[in-house]
Amino acid sequence: MARSSDALLGALDLLILKTLARGPNHGFGIVLHVQSVSEGLLRVEEGSLYPALHRLERDKFVKASWAQTGSGRRARMYKLTPAGWRRLEEAQSNWDNVSKGVARILRYV
Repeated sequence: MARSSDALLGALDLLILKTLARGPNHGFGIVLHVQSVSEGLLRVEEGSLYPALHRLERDKFVKASWAQTGSGRRARMYKLTPAGWRRLEEAQSNWDNVSKGVARILRYV
């Protein structure tokens, strides 16, 4: 199991993987989904998103390919690999543990 600090640092990866669990998407689509579902509370900046996507691709958690969007533009589409699905499950479990720990601290103080 990952350390709690690793889980906190992996929150962006979790958001990306969870978004891609809905189906393949391009970077801007991921940004829009996170912002929309969080009702504007979370924003993913391009300067963080693309390095994270490249790292997830390097680690074989996502696979990227060029495709045409609905508006006719070419975009790099990302999708989860079988290893990515396993990583998503692990990341969700780690996040649940971190959330429980933080909630306990907030109740205690």
